[in-house]
Amino acid sequence: MNNLQEHKTAGILWMLATMICFVALDSVMKYAMQTYPLLQVTWGRLFFATVFAAILCGRKLPQIIRTQQPRLQILRSLMLALTTGIFNAGIRLEPLPTGTTIMFMTPIIVTLLSSLFLGEHVGWRRWSGIVIGFCGALVVMKIWESGKAGIGLGVILLLVSAFTNASYQTITRPLRSENPLTTLLFSAALGAVVTTLLLPLQWQWPSASGWVLFLASGFFGCLGHWCLIRAFSAAPASVITPFYYSSLVWSTILAFIIWGDVPYWNTLTGAALIIGSGLYIFWRERKLGLAPKAAAA
Repeated sequence: MNNLQEHKTAGILWMLATMICFVALDSVMKYAMQTYPLLQVTWGRLFFATVFAAILCGRKLPQIIRTQQPRLQILRSLMLALTTGIFNAGIRLEPLPTGTTIMFMTPIIVTLLSSLFLGEHVGWRRWSGIVIGFCGALVVMKIWESGKAGIGLGVILLLVSAFTNASYQTITRPLRSENPLTTLLFSAALGAVVTTLLLPLQWQWPSASGWVLFLASGFFGCLGHWCLIRAFSAAPASVITPFYYSSLVWSTILAFIIWGDVPYWNTLTGAALIIGSGLYIFWRERKLGLAPKAAAA
């Protein structure tokens, strides 16, 4: 096996580890919210993620904390805090696989936002993919209760969190020149500060198991972002991005084990549409990205 193939294998493994960490994070937060307030659970995830990121930086923390783009780092951190809080509110009301599926809209929305705000050209083929992806989201949102179709508050919150998450990722693109550890540290830091200031509004003294849940959420959040950095460092995005969708498998398994949740038919059908459109958009972007290289050659 050559070095390139080894790097691709490593990248795929890092991406799979990323998705396992993020699904574990979502499961821990959903479980914690059965006992603790939304604000407190969100604080635990952001605060302890910041602590673990600082530990990861080690002695280089004073240098790593310096950034050339403080405004973008602050805005990105705020968007992550919003995404975390809104997503937590959504999965508090909906099964975890539903939340995971709606968050699959993120890459599709990133493509849309990149066209609107970053001036990136999006052709009719990718616009078709975007439309199909949104149709998939509409299928997911057709939740059946008591024989009547309706869109619940939890689904609306999850859709909003997909938009804020897409905004968070769109802001990440101009920060590619920054040290990855700097971006990792800033990711949760500002949200940790804001939620700490608001924490007295919804504070419930945790038990020993509660502290373990908060520590676990911060650990999985920090580790997940670190694995993501390693994944993109080891292999091309075109190789590892399709494995982003493996999170539906993990979330379905954990949701069944912990809560006995079984995905609705519309969740699986919508997931198929969203995943298909997301992979098509990514394939199209990769193909267009290779065209200038072929012309230059």
